[in-house]
Amino acid sequence: MPELPELNPVIHGKLRLALLSLLSGVDGAEEKRLREKTGSTDGNLGAQWMKLEEAGYVAMKKRVVLRKPQTLYRMTEKGRAALSEYVEALKQLLGNAVISG
Repeated sequence: MPELPELNPVIHGKLRLALLSLLSGVDGAEEKRLREKTGSTDGNLGAQWMKLEEAGYVAMKKRVVLRKPQTLYRMTEKGRAALSEYVEALKQLLGNAVISG
């Protein structure tokens, strides 16, 4: 039996995977927009951002626009590489499942 690929546990969380997927197609995004797209609560989102930041997969920047604070997130090169590796591992895992099924 072939060895199963390892799935990155930091990325494998549903919300973290969604956040990285959304960030992968843009230079950066405002936290409010990402919260709306994922339907997440502030508390849950904050915990997931912390895990992604600790892994070095995202970077955060705060700014003020028209007297309102904004938090912007962008995916780092390390995050892009990790997401790419994760997707390749999924393809390998699912490819085996499709062939077997």
